[in-house]
Amino acid sequence: MSNPEIIHILLVDDHPLVRDGLRARLETVSNFAVVGEAGSAGEALQHAASLHIDLVLMDINLGGTNGIELTTQLSAAYPDIAVLMLSMHDKAEYVRQAIQAGARGYVLKDAPATDIISAIETVMSGGNYYSAGLSDQLAPASLLTPREKEILQRIATGKSNKHIARDLGLSFRTVETHRLNIKRKLGIEGQADLIRFALEQTI
Repeated sequence: MSNPEIIHILLVDDHPLVRDGLRARLETVSNFAVVGEAGSAGEALQHAASLHIDLVLMDINLGGTNGIELTTQLSAAYPDIAVLMLSMHDKAEYVRQAIQAGARGYVLKDAPATDIISAIETVMSGGNYYSAGLSDQLAPASLLTPREKEILQRIATGKSNKHIARDLGLSFRTVETHRLNIKRKLGIEGQADLIRFALEQTI
């Protein structure tokens, strides 16, 4: 049985030298274990199916299927695996696409190694992490997926999870999970604050 304190990491980058550098740096952290490396989407999906992985450190630029498309596939097939983007692109649009695909954070490749370590720890603790300056470019609602926005609109009308589930043809548990994800992404804790935010978005 795996040690629950160890964070099992898969590195996905099409440059072997980058993966070597990341592995060397991450494995200096006692509770990080790099359990696999992939240079393509196909390799990453194979590893996800065969290895115990807690977090994928993902580059956007991959041959064929890019990192954002791969994040969408991983999030759908393996929702318990956290995806953290590590990219040279600092454009807000890339960040939005990555988060909407299911990524829980976005770190720039030129960030200090300590930032990457902090990002992994934050994401694995249930939070979101963005390199300095990136979050300032993003409107909070832009972090939400289309489905989460649908649910937020219904929250603004005061509908319960049960009613939202019926409206959208989803299970109660699925709506509950979406609601928790919305609160996590927006940094909102209380129900009243969530409703207030939802109302502000519809005005």
